[in-house]
Amino acid sequence: MAERTKADRQAAAKKGAATRQRNAAEKSGADAAESAKSAGKAGISAAKSLADAVRQAAKSVASRVGASRKAR
Repeated sequence: MAERTKADRQAAAKKGAATRQRNAAEKSGADAAESAKSAGKAGISAAKSLADAVRQAAKSVASRVGASRKAR
């Protein structure tokens, strides 16, 4: 096997460092995308819960109004 010179080793080290940095950037980008996706799902869930609560409150008010009219 041919002997590697200092320049060869340095070039390989720089290439390895660049690859690690690129992989870390891709991973953090994927993590950020996953976080955004999760936050979006949480927002949708909260909106659905709020809509259900409003619907139940409207039913309650409607039944109270109906009961008060019958009492008259």
